[in-house]
Amino acid sequence: MKKLIALILLATLSSCADNTVMERYDKAQKPATVNIKGYSKPDVLQLRLNGLPVSINGSTSYTDKIETQLSFVVDEGETDDLEIYNHQTGAQIARYKINYDNTDQYKNLYFFNLPGIFLQTYAVKPQVNLGKVGFEFIFPNLGEYSGSTLQNVKGVLKRENGVILAEFENIGKDNFTAVKIYNYFSATAPVYLELYKPGTLEPYSGPNLIKVKIKQDIGANMIVLQEKLENGQLVVKGEIDFADYL
Repeated sequence: MKKLIALILLATLSSCADNTVMERYDKAQKPATVNIKGYSKPDVLQLRLNGLPVSINGSTSYTDKIETQLSFVVDEGETDDLEIYNHQTGAQIARYKINYDNTDQYKNLYFFNLPGIFLQTYAVKPQVNLGKVGFEFIFPNLGEYSGSTLQNVKGVLKRENGVILAEFENIGKDNFTAVKIYNYFSATAPVYLELYKPGTLEPYSGPNLIKVKIKQDIGANMIVLQEKLENGQLVVKGEIDFADYL
């Protein structure tokens, strides 16, 4: 009788072990491919997949143009971490959590790492004819200091005398606007971008008009707008011209 009980117990344990092995190897899997196109200047970056440095052209640290393709398998119920680090300081700049359900969101990964700002967007310098000025805008930290919940703002670009040069209906956080082009008129006169709530002439934050003084260069201008606090007051700056890096 004791032998019979022992045999039944052994068979039960063996069956459980077999089921555990089958469960371990029966997990659904999905191939993931991430096409990376990035740029960093002057910082040297490092990509890491699940903590392991990614080699690009034989190097595990890189600057200027950064392009590669990663291919790996994602298990259902598990997460793969793709991280971007400043190789010189060790600071983490960005982290992407890729899992079985969201692989399509990471087929293409674009980023630009510039002094004081990290943009997760795709950008191409627009073609602007000789004697013309072109402007594009992006507002990645919209709401950081103003507390605004808007996802985009309206921008009206004007000369000092109030003449309207161009209007931008939706300046958002994630992508540059379409380019607007006008005739070049001065190497020294600034232009001003007034910022409003979409579809209105109401300041996007607070009661006072928000104006951004911008230097115009002949050709393409890709301006990164940034909310900042100066003496406790909200201001918006447009000092970074993305076109200088392309």
